Amino acid sequence: MKVKICGITNLEDALAAIDAGADALGFVFYDKSPRYISPFDAKDIVNKLPPFVQTIGLFVNEPNSFINQVCINAKMQTAQIIDDDTFTDFKTLDFRYIRVLRAKTKADIEKIDSEYVLVDAFVDGFGGEGKRLALEWFDDIDCSKIILAGGLNSDNLKELSGYNFYGVDVSSGVESYKGKKDKDKIVNFIKAVNEI
Repeated sequence: MKVKICGITNLEDALAAIDAGADALGFVFYDKSPRYISPFDAKDIVNKLPPFVQTIGLFVNEPNSFINQVCINAKMQTAQIIDDDTFTDFKTLDFRYIRVLRAKTKADIEKIDSEYVLVDAFVDGFGGEGKRLALEWFDDIDCSKIILAGGLNSDNLKELSGYNFYGVDVSSGVESYKGKKDKDKIVNFIKAVNEI
């Protein structure tokens, strides 16, 4: 199972995540988030990363022009997009993308088509709230292209056994406080993923 550590705001946390075995790092380009990072600060971190690490930019209700420019400026390889208000024209984006589904019910999950998608619990704000989804919503669903987010930590990952999720995305579950990661929590999280 792939692991993305989201809400990276500094080089120390980025390197701790990579050293622990993370497959991808997430950078939040939503300026109302406590984990917000400017594109050029993100670029400074990316320039110091070793090869083979995926860089993912998180966007909330933004047009293509903004997403494309930030991905260029910050050296993002993929855009992770919350598009509740349909600002984004996915057909003409210049970058690879992952849609975010903020699920309110099992019916939302049942509508997923064949593309890779990140599924998070619906909250009034956007991300990093640590709210969990009901796992039973994924019963009888092919989860092989689903990245699960929301309320995950090293203590509850074993509950994902048998669902065959493509990956997991964590932010608050490996933090000391909003915007600062805890190295031990990252290590324990990835260790728990590898034991599933």
